Amino acid sequence: MNTLTLLPFIVLIAAMFLMTRSAKKKQQQAAQMRNEMQPGSGVRTIGGIYATVKEVNEETVLLDAGPGVDLLFAKNAIGAVLSDDEYNRIVHGVEHDLKSDAAVVPDDASSLTETDETDGPAAAAASDDKIDLGKKDAAERGDDAIRAAEDRAQAAEAGTDDEPKKTDGDSDVK
Repeated sequence: MNTLTLLPFIVLIAAMFLMTRSAKKKQQQAAQMRNEMQPGSGVRTIGGIYATVKEVNEETVLLDAGPGVDLLFAKNAIGAVLSDDEYNRIVHGVEHDLKSDAAVVPDDASSLTETDETDGPAAAAASDDKIDLGKKDAAERGDDAIRAAEDRAQAAEAGTDDEPKKTDGDSDVK
């Protein structure tokens, strides 16, 4: 046989070997993570339940999901063992700010539009003028809504007057 005909098979076998090798590594890491679990650590199950480990057995884990809620899971159902900071952040909403002196980012864009010229003519003009965004006042909106509802009602009545509706017992044949 020619070596060129064997080349695709060799590439395919090599690719399969590399894929199974990486999958095996991931399985070993997951097994190691599950074996290092100990009571008191926070975990996330593969179903998305966050809980605290209460007891670790050979094949099962007893989790405390809340006051009076104990759940028994298979070890394989544990998706991740979380650090204390991450568990508290997700479950309790507790943030540990590592950079307390860092700049605070505002929630809105108001700080981006502020200028240092508070007494200039541009600032005075901007504060006095109202911007018309094409909004109607409430009375006009109410009138328009009433007219639209009346138009729809008239269209519905006109559609029913043209052709009488048939019921199950009615027939055109006599």
